[in-house]
Amino acid sequence: MKIVLLGAPGAGKGTVAKLLSELDGSVQISTGDILRAAVKGGSDPGKKAKGYMDSGDLVPDSLIMEIMEVRLQEDDCDKGFLLDGFPRTIPQAEALGELLGRMGIGLDFVASLEVPRDVILDRLTTRRTCSNSACQEIYNIKSNPPAPDGTCKKCGRPVIQRDDETEEAILNRLETYNEKTAPLIGYYRGKGLLRNFVSLSSKDTVEEIKKSLKG
Repeated sequence: MKIVLLGAPGAGKGTVAKLLSELDGSVQISTGDILRAAVKGGSDPGKKAKGYMDSGDLVPDSLIMEIMEVRLQEDDCDKGFLLDGFPRTIPQAEALGELLGRMGIGLDFVASLEVPRDVILDRLTTRRTCSNSACQEIYNIKSNPPAPDGTCKKCGRPVIQRDDETEEAILNRLETYNEKTAPLIGYYRGKGLLRNFVSLSSKDTVEEIKKSLKG
């Protein structure tokens, strides 16, 4: 399958992508992952990206697309890919469309995961992350709590609430999403690629996406 997953922070894009990848071997790809891999690999684009990231600047779209093109040509993408939270803006969507056109790749569709704001706030303010940078296992103090002493069940390090997951930070992230990323819904609807999925349960969402693929 070849799908773009859209949705506000906390909509469950990462979890849905992971579950979908287990169905047929399609690869989950996020901008953060490919940037970190490019930096670690020491490629020329990776070195350029590192310069921006180290100085706290945004990596330019042109460089992100250069790294994305390399990633999509890797062998593990032959079975398909799930773009998790990318593109984020209409210019990125336009660049992605041009890139996929050059590569002769067509998307199955763009899945917009829709979640009420109060649900998103509850999900993210109760999320906790392992402080071990090599682990970063994610927990939820309601539905999937860490160990009773507040440590990670996998590596034993303390779990923390990230700075961007306080209520104030989440509201700011949602505002940014509404300004910059939500317009993609209209963009892809105009392309005839958009399909909407209510994402209250990741497993249910995956089942609905499976049905949509068969349809």
